[in-house]
Amino acid sequence: MGGTNPYIEKAEFELPTKAYTITFVATDKTVKVEVDPDKIPYGPTGLPGSILNIALGNGIDLEHACGGVCACSTCHVIVKEGLESCNEGTDDEFDQLDEAPAITLQSRLGCQCVPNGTMDIVVEIPAVNKNLVKEGH
Repeated sequence: MGGTNPYIEKAEFELPTKAYTITFVATDKTVKVEVDPDKIPYGPTGLPGSILNIALGNGIDLEHACGGVCACSTCHVIVKEGLESCNEGTDDEFDQLDEAPAITLQSRLGCQCVPNGTMDIVVEIPAVNKNLVKEGH
């Protein structure tokens, strides 16, 4: 369910030119993904080459209730290492992040955060960003 949001500022980003690694750290597992710049975009969800786009393209279930168009905060991630290699967040992204629980100075929306591949990164997926409707009670 990808697409674009015509009501937000367009994010500027630089796609990687060489392979790099994203390590996804969740409460139940850690997964390392080798990002191949030639395979970007991995799908239609989130900005091309975004953390969400790469996660979904590699079988990592990162929540994205709005379809990756910067209209919610469910794809909130914490970039623990390598944040300086990611594009700058827009005001619209940070406005959405204000709605996420447990944000930090390294918090980003996975759909808007695009690493440029100059270094490996480590991303924490907070346990609180799980969609409770999908979890089943």
